[in-house]
Amino acid sequence: MPTVHLRLTGSDDAARTMINLIGSIEGIEHVEEVDDLMPHMDDDDSSSAGLPDDVGPGFHAIEVEAPNDYTARRVRDAAEALAEDLGVALEIIDDE
Repeated sequence: MPTVHLRLTGSDDAARTMINLIGSIEGIEHVEEVDDLMPHMDDDDSSSAGLPDDVGPGFHAIEVEAPNDYTARRVRDAAEALAEDLGVALEIIDDE
């Protein structure tokens, strides 16, 4: 079963919209936002903490299990199209 991992940089609303779209694709039974396992090196005591360049849209890791390669391709295509429409950054990582 192919697993597609998406990394979306955008608002919570954009992430929910992405999850809802992917969940509506026929054959998809599992789509969820997973915890970000990447440690971020933000230091609360840093002299740059809280500056406008340090504040930005949220990061969302989304995991999708597709029943076959065809459906996984549909997930990638739909995610790319929606990300472009929403104006958010999207990275697609496939586990095969």
